[in-house]
Amino acid sequence: MSSMENRWRTLGLTAVAPIAWGSGYYVTEAYLPPDRPLFGAMVRALPFGLLLLALRPGLPRGVWWWRALLLGTLNIGAFFALIFVAAYRLPGGMAATLTATAPIMVMLVAWLVIGERPRAASLAGAAVGATGVALLVLRSGVVVDPLGVAASFGAVAMSSLGFVLVKRWQPPVDLLTFTAWQLVAGGLVLLPIALVVEGAPPPIDLPAVGGFLYLGVAGTLVAYVVWFRGLRRLPAAAVSLVGLLNPVAGTVVGVALAGEAFGAAQAAGLLLVLTGILAGQPAILDRLRRSPDDGDRDLVGLQSGVAVDDPEAGLAEPARLDRDLELLARH
Repeated sequence: MSSMENRWRTLGLTAVAPIAWGSGYYVTEAYLPPDRPLFGAMVRALPFGLLLLALRPGLPRGVWWWRALLLGTLNIGAFFALIFVAAYRLPGGMAATLTATAPIMVMLVAWLVIGERPRAASLAGAAVGATGVALLVLRSGVVVDPLGVAASFGAVAMSSLGFVLVKRWQPPVDLLTFTAWQLVAGGLVLLPIALVVEGAPPPIDLPAVGGFLYLGVAGTLVAYVVWFRGLRRLPAAAVSLVGLLNPVAGTVVGVALAGEAFGAAQAAGLLLVLTGILAGQPAILDRLRRSPDDGDRDLVGLQSGVAVDDPEAGLAEPARLDRDLELLARH
């Protein structure tokens, strides 16, 4: 497999994460206990993080104790809690529209923290995609809850910083253990807060168990492994734009399972989202700018901004990830 093919494969695999997250909106509304966002976030993170850590054991050392705690708080603890608050207090369309600003935020934070300057076309693609999300999911008569809006933007800010730090810091362990650290740290941060704020755990019926299993395995374990891998190997612009598939997946699931309406406005929104994702990709921009004499060299856009992994290690990464995911699936 060539370097170019490997990077496109990485981008495609990364897209699994926002698709899994987008389907979680329906699962949250339909099956989880109502009005318990902190409990839901803790259950989604801590048990599945411990499971992953049991499969790939290893404890942080030195500076990685506080780094794991910080990343777990930003990417898991605070993010999960705020997203659940937004999901409970806002209509799904409004929550998805607000979180669709995440690509722009990630690009700006990456510029400030790691010097990965966003291209104007990538920012424009993110804006087009966010507009498409609004058309795709917003409905008339939406009631804006200030706390829900604040939670959405807070989740975007927290996760944007956390995602960029994942690119900046190279962990001394494999990706599964690195993900487990963050899930456990985030879950431990949430545990006492959930008990103080929400009290004892609510009754859990069988549908709720199934909902938590889906969110924990597909929407947490698998999703975060492939998402962190994409962040470590690709530019922030490429990965963050793919995140716009989140509301697309939520809409598709809503139409298919909840009978939500899908008309001309939603179709136009879907087209804008996909256009924004593709038009803002650094690899595509470089392809358009290349002269015919450039031949078939690797797409520079999918290589820029990557500060980790040497080329040989990068080519070995897909096979190693396949083995890790196969091990996870067997357990």
